[in-house]
Amino acid sequence: MDCRVVVEAAVPVYDVETTDEAVRIAISKTGEMLNPDLNYVEISMGTRTSPDGEQLPPAFVAADEALVALELEMSVFNVEREEHAARIARKEIGQRLHDIPLKVLRVEPLEDGEDHGNHGNGDEGGDGGDGGSNHDRGDDRDDGRDGDGSDGSDNGDPDAEGDAEDDLLPEFEEMVEDER
Repeated sequence: MDCRVVVEAAVPVYDVETTDEAVRIAISKTGEMLNPDLNYVEISMGTRTSPDGEQLPPAFVAADEALVALELEMSVFNVEREEHAARIARKEIGQRLHDIPLKVLRVEPLEDGEDHGNHGNGDEGGDGGDGGSNHDRGDDRDDGRDGDGSDGSDNGDPDAEGDAEDDLLPEFEEMVEDER
């Protein structure tokens, strides 16, 4: 399964006077921290609402410092569950955005043909995406689905593919444990 994950980040910005300036600097700062390793992550302004449901600007400025809400979107490939995709995205983004709080907002499964335009970006820079399925993302994605996806899914190969994913999941879990 492939998923699109949206993560909210609270980015601090210093020496700013307006919310527009804070947002521009926060996007630039976040882009610098993510690139070149995660250049396929899309960065956009986040949305904030008051407890009453009133729409608020994406940045809060006080004493020439701001806290900016940004949304970071990335595709995660070859995962078994949505929770797995969320953990991978949060880990990959969190490794590059030190001391910036992150919260997974939503995980949306992608259809087979959906998001094909971004697969090249995800495959190029995404080889570090989940640690355990690095070669699968390039090999299975290009060979199994793009060229003959129907053959792989109709001939009983999903069991073999599922076993490959099961083998990868423990490796990922071990990596998470090692990081703690």
